[in-house]
Amino acid sequence: MRLGTTSYIYPADILTNVRKLAGVVQDVELLIFEAGEHGNNYPERKVLQELRRIAAASDLTFTVHLPLDLDLAADRPALATALGVVRHTTELAPHGFVVHLDGNVRDQTLDRSRWLENSVRSLEALLQEVPDPRKICVENLESQPPELLDAVLALLPVSCCVDVGHLWKQGLDPVPLLDAWLPRAGVVHLHGLGKRDHERLSLMDPAELDPVVAVLARDFDGVVTFEIFSEADLLDCLEAFKRARERLGSGEDFLP
Repeated sequence: MRLGTTSYIYPADILTNVRKLAGVVQDVELLIFEAGEHGNNYPERKVLQELRRIAAASDLTFTVHLPLDLDLAADRPALATALGVVRHTTELAPHGFVVHLDGNVRDQTLDRSRWLENSVRSLEALLQEVPDPRKICVENLESQPPELLDAVLALLPVSCCVDVGHLWKQGLDPVPLLDAWLPRAGVVHLHGLGKRDHERLSLMDPAELDPVVAVLARDFDGVVTFEIFSEADLLDCLEAFKRARERLGSGEDFLP
């Protein structure tokens, strides 16, 4: 298991964040959120080269989070943008590319069969850009029931990104879903739930957090990303995770 966080812990660019985070975490999720007609935050070539240098010197890996507004489950997804992000960042040899299949599936007017057909078509295009289909990690979203992810995994050899915070927000018990999904998971997102999600992990009661950490410690060898956006929240998550491990009686330390 490798512990990671996002590339927006400090209010600065991706490279500055990676420099500060190297040695603190083992993986950085590169947030490629600005794309399309309003510009983008794609790292320039010289930045990519520096990211590779830092990774090699610090035993650091990367995951890449594709932009949120691609709507890959739509009839006309922003597929060119998704493909562009994958092609642009492939030289970093990411552990995985985290993908949202958007669309509020709780909306009764949505055609689920069409949603699934469109999602599969978009994912098949992305699969052409990666050497290993498991590099494409489809994330469960709070607006979608878990069985939608099951349907995608049944049709394609992609991996999944299990967002535990989204499951908590849905009022679901993450443990049975972790048991089901971890064999196909490349990434797990972990964050606390307060007035909103993506908050510090210490907000979670040990009765909720510890079973999740126990499953991860027992069965997961991928990346656990604390998907939060400040240094204070990162330090909190690292400490909360460590304390959960101590309560579970394990002396193994996954931190650098």
